[in-house]
Formats: sequence, C-alpha cells, structure tokens
Amino acid sequence: MTGRSHRAGRAARKRRQKCESSVQSVSLCHQLQYVRLMKFLHQRGFTSSLLQPALFTDTGRGLQTLKTIKPGQLLISLPESCLLTTSTVLISDLGPYIRSWKHRLSPLLALCAFLVRERHRGEASDWFPYIDALPSAYTCPAYFTDDTVSLLPACVRRRALEQREAVRELYSSSRGFFGSLQPILSRPVEEVFTYEALRWAWCSVNTRSVFMSHPSNDFLSGQDVYALAPFLDLLNHQPDVQVKASFNDETRCYEIRSVSGTPRYQQAFINYGSHDNQRLLLEYGFVAPSNPHSVVYVDTDLLCDVLRDDRSLIPKMKFLKENNLVHNLTVSSDGLSWRLMTALRLLSMPQTLYHQWKAVLLGQAVCEEREEWSVRTAETLCQRLLQDTQAALDEISVLLQQCDQSVREQLDVVQSLRLEERCILGRCLEAQRGTTRQLDAPLPCQPDVDTVS
Repeated sequence: MTGRSHRAGRAARKRRQKCESSVQSVSLCHQLQYVRLMKFLHQRGFTSSLLQPALFTDTGRGLQTLKTIKPGQLLISLPESCLLTTSTVLISDLGPYIRSWKHRLSPLLALCAFLVRERHRGEASDWFPYIDALPSAYTCPAYFTDDTVSLLPACVRRRALEQREAVRELYSSSRGFFGSLQPILSRPVEEVFTYEALRWAWCSVNTRSVFMSHPSNDFLSGQDVYALAPFLDLLNHQPDVQVKASFNDETRCYEIRSVSGTPRYQQAFINYGSHDNQRLLLEYGFVAPSNPHSVVYVDTDLLCDVLRDDRSLIPKMKFLKENNLVHNLTVSSDGLSWRLMTALRLLSMPQTLYHQWKAVLLGQAVCEEREEWSVRTAETLCQRLLQDTQAALDEISVLLQQCDQSVREQLDVVQSLRLEERCILGRCLEAQRGTTRQLDAPLPCQPDVDTVS
C-alpha cells in the first residue's frame, strides 16, 4: 500500500515536471487589486520577497516563487494582525449585535455575516482590499445548477444536495439575526443579506480558511477553528507536495514551511490533505489532476440494483451495515479495495451459510467458484459505473455548447472529475481481467437459489 502510494507520487512528479516547461505564468502584482492587497498587508506587518501573485495557464491564480525555495525554508509568515478571525468580528461594530443576540451564533455564521457586511460597505471597509481579491463566485456544489448536480456521481450528488440544503438552512435560520443588523446597513437588510450573499460568504470561509484553534467565549457556540489568511490563501493545492503549516504562538504568525522546496519562477503549492477528487470538488470546488488519492466509489444503491434478484439481499445488507461495510466501497487504478472485495465475498454466500459470514469478514477464503462470482460481479459494477460516467460526459459535451460562462466553469469541474473516473474504471477493469480467467460458460458453481445468478 505504501509502495503504491510512493510510485504514484513519483509518477505524478514526473508528469508535472514534464509539463512544467509548457505552463506559462503572468505576474499579477502590478494590477490595482493586488497592489491594494499588498499595501493592506504591509500596513499590518507583512511583506513577501519570495512570492508574488501570478496567473498560471494550468491552475489560474496562484503564487509564483521569485527565488528558489530551499527544503525546510519558511515560505510565508503571516502576522496575526493580517488574519480574519472571530476575534476580528467581535471587535468590529458587528460585535455588539452578536453579543446581544438571543442565541449564540456559530463561528462560521459570525464570519459569514462579517464578510457580507464588509462587502456591502465596499471601499469604506478596512478589509476591502482583501474582500475585493476574493472570487466573486465559486465552483462548489452550493453554486451548482440542478443540471450540473445531476451529472455528478451518485454519492457525490447526494452530498452536493446536502451542501446546498445546509447553506439554505443556514440562511433561513439566520434571517432574524440579519434583520437585527439594519441599523448598521445603508440599504434595506433584505437587499444586503440575500441568500446569494450568504452563499458567497459561506464558500469563501469553507474553501479558503486555514485551521487555527481559538479559545471559546460566551458569545459563540461550537468549535472555533477558522482563520481567513489574505495572500496565503492564493496558494494552490498539489497532492504530492509536503509542507508544515500552523500558527506559531511565539512569533504570533501563521507559518508555512516548505519540506521539499520549489525552483525559482515556479508555482509554489501547499497540500490541503490526502483528499480524493470527490472530496476536493465538494469542499474546495476543484479537481487535482493526477491525484494519487483518487478512487471511484461504489454506491450501495448500485450494489443493490445489480444484486436485486438475490432473495436474501436484505439480511446480507443488514449484516454489512452492522459490520460497517456499506461505506467507502471503492475501486482504484490498481483494482478493487479490500472493503469492496470483502463485501462481495459475503454477498456471494447463501443465507444458509450465515454461520460462516463472520469468518469471511475476518479474512477466511471462499471457494474458487464464489471468488470468481465476486470478481465477475465487481466487473459488472465497474462496467455500470463506466456507462454512467460516459453518459454524463456525453451530456456535459452537449451542455457546454449552450451554457453561459458561470455554468461552463461548473461543468468543467464535473467533466474533469468524470474524465478521471473513466480513466480509473478503465484501468481497474484491465487489472481485474488480467488476474482472473475469462469464462466462456456459466460458472460451474452458481450461488444457491436464494442468491443472485
């Protein structure tokens, strides 16, 4: 497992190194938006001689190295005064309204309210240079149209709908608090604190904040771990990059230290975590090419549909749920995950052999015929997933011909995810067929009459 991970990492680095020469960049540091941002940060004690904002042909906005970054070198040290946290919110003129509100707000809502209000103030806001540098929209599922959501893989689609509903629920449940802010607004509250404004603020916090633990207080409820970090949040994600990032209590700065270094004039990356591309799309609104952590998930609805003729499917699925084997059933380019194969081996067995199910769960081998059935069923699952992926890609191609720019950006992200999944599924099928006999006739030992044929 570790070896495969290392090979994938080296392969990704080689692919990246091969295409680095074709990646072009344009400095953004002379644009008014970034001149204002750097002046704002300089006034708060931050300067950077190592990095500059730039536009890259492969990732969009990012930070470019002006000097070679050596292994172990400090990449960014952003003073606490530059960080936007709930402490910032509570000392602003929003603070008294939060303290006097009848219910304690969550740290997330406090930050969202601050961003919406400061965006409404425009250039009158002390934080205008930062807010002006934030994206005006995002490619997270909260922004997706219904058509775009329908093109996601089943398990991602459910979570995307949950994300949209969570933002709508936050807006609905917070309207009373928003109404209390009318005295500090120059326009009617319903024109400022709209659903669209809250969605923008929610995505800004969710996609761009860094982890920073804050002490609890009497005015906010729940864990407070958010910090918005201007300039630092321009760093893009690379799956195989290693950095050390944390708030330094001695220097009172949020620091990022490079582990492997970066050549001069290249894009500097950080690592958001060992996330597959489904997680990256849901949480951050992008897909990382050549992501060694990516897998394709086998949804339980698909599993039940493929095995719908098995009369003992219900007790078998109940057993899998009781043993936590219905989630994270995956395939990768290397083949089937242990969890998926174990689930299929259990599903291959008749209910009459219930007493052996636990033994299979603990690793006991099944007979050759049932192993073949399990592998063939896995191939069927992969083929069904591949058909679904190709159908989605065909529909995306049609929609891209007739959509506006905002929807195009959403479709581009979903297309990238689907293209990667098509590649993974194709390789998985090759791996499966290379390790099993190709049977031209029905299996010599079919599952019992109460199982799938």
